[in-house]
Amino acid sequence: MNTPVFYDHFERHAHGEGVKGHSTHYCPGCGHGLVHRDLADAIGALGLKDRTVLVSPVGCAVFAYYYFDVGNTQAAHGRAPAVALGHKLANPDAIVVSYQGDGDLAAIGLAETLSIAQLGVPLTVVFINNGIYGMTGGQLAPTTLLGQKTATSPGGRDPTMGRPLRVAELIASLDGPVYVERVALFDPRQRVKARRAIEKALRLQAEGRGYAFVEVLAECPTHLKLTPELAEAWVRDQMVPVFPLGVKKDLVPEPWFHRDAPAYDVERVLALAGAEPAGGRASASRKDGRAGAAAPRDVGIKLAGAGGDGAQTAGLLLTRAAIAAGFDATHIPSYGPESRGGTSYADVHVADDEVLNPAAPEPDLLVAFNAPSLAKFAPAVVPGGIILYDSSLVPQPPPLPAGRRVLPVPFAELARQTGRPVTKNMVALGALQEATDLLPRDGLLLTLRQLLKDKPNSLPANEAALIAGARAVRAQARAPLGADGP
Repeated sequence: MNTPVFYDHFERHAHGEGVKGHSTHYCPGCGHGLVHRDLADAIGALGLKDRTVLVSPVGCAVFAYYYFDVGNTQAAHGRAPAVALGHKLANPDAIVVSYQGDGDLAAIGLAETLSIAQLGVPLTVVFINNGIYGMTGGQLAPTTLLGQKTATSPGGRDPTMGRPLRVAELIASLDGPVYVERVALFDPRQRVKARRAIEKALRLQAEGRGYAFVEVLAECPTHLKLTPELAEAWVRDQMVPVFPLGVKKDLVPEPWFHRDAPAYDVERVLALAGAEPAGGRASASRKDGRAGAAAPRDVGIKLAGAGGDGAQTAGLLLTRAAIAAGFDATHIPSYGPESRGGTSYADVHVADDEVLNPAAPEPDLLVAFNAPSLAKFAPAVVPGGIILYDSSLVPQPPPLPAGRRVLPVPFAELARQTGRPVTKNMVALGALQEATDLLPRDGLLLTLRQLLKDKPNSLPANEAALIAGARAVRAQARAPLGADGP
């Protein structure tokens, strides 16, 4: 049964007032309007409305969600294929349509386009080729014809600017896609072919047969500076010789895409990974057979400070040392706009078996190099976790959450005593290791020596800094990871 797919009233278009509540934002004669109609008709005819997710990135089609009463998502310029793949893998029963223009798909998004087409996962891509960047001012696109004048090729495209990219042929040459066709809109016969191609591309996805790509030669009267009728003639007479119409690839494999939806239940994911269910963190033997005082199954660590404090370098060194010791470990840097004076951070995870989530929004361990970082992240440390901070720069810490072990260590002062103030991140790592016994003994030191093998003059100060940090913690009351703090 053909179900209406367009909204009855376009409330998002200019607040739905007057005629705009029943019309699109496209210029008169624009091919997008026709393709929208054909796509909506095909979705309705196949009964796919409630399963469809339409991905619309930057470009003239960015406002497709004004009109389509389906699942809609936006994507950054060129990233629609990656977003579409994410939707498909997260919900395998969804019918995911990536709707893109030539500047988006064939320029900034070409790498994503080719990579995901080669995967062959059932997706439907509708590619609007009007030979120009339509929304952003009429610049030269990868599909602009030789001799065609644009805002960035006012004298016409010449061979030094490259030749028009035949995207349909390029996609068809890959092993992943099962169906590729180029169609047009300049007369009733071509419009019927376009509608059939779009419907076929959707059906192949619904049947789980594979990736389908439909390229549509479309008119852009505005940037061609032509009437709609003359723009149609231009597509027919100028574009078609360069971009021949027709089927470029047509395979009908047996349905093969059968995939369970991913699990989002935390307890189930932890059970599948062999981890302890929520409510407690288990200890496990190290992979090298040595058991530490604190060998947690998965520890989240946040190192935070101002730009130049060395939090990112410390996070990278800690991750490499953990991997060298046989753990799974991840490192995610986050620089942010506050790299000087505010706080940027690195999230590190160290796991016995597998890191399930590399982010550390609620860390087990916090290393704070300055006051803003301590104030911002200390409240998120889990009960029983450890908070290490630079008491040289934070002599009066803000109120800190109870039930955490708090260790003030003068990172900056101890680093100055080594003769190299920049080693305060190594002081912090030495303190972290001493407080947690997270890695095998000398694990950080061995990794540090490897990283600095080409800078032997800086090694002594860095080694001294590690040792100084460890001594500072050793001088304080020590408790194993997970013990309640004062």
